[in-house]
Amino acid sequence: MRGGRRAGRGTLVVHLLIDDEPAHASTACAGFVVSKAVGNAVVRNRVRRRLRHLVRPLLDGLPDGTSLVVRALPPAADATSAALGADLEGALAAARRPRRPR
Repeated sequence: MRGGRRAGRGTLVVHLLIDDEPAHASTACAGFVVSKAVGNAVVRNRVRRRLRHLVRPLLDGLPDGTSLVVRALPPAADATSAALGADLEGALAAARRPRRPR
């Protein structure tokens, strides 16, 4: 999470690390962080399942060796799947955008 790019939206934060020379992973992989601040175990698992369903088709568009971490924020518990999908796509696009020079 420290070495890559980060972009956030209202319901989630995306951490993206694109490895130019993947040592072991040949495909893109994703991980999810859903803390207790989101809700109880039932709510956290529901958010994780919804995010996993939304991320799966997006992994095909990422280069090989990419690591993606999706961190759910507390508003994700009440968000619709459409809102989660829009936030996920927007945050992922922002994380893939090249940095502006300072």
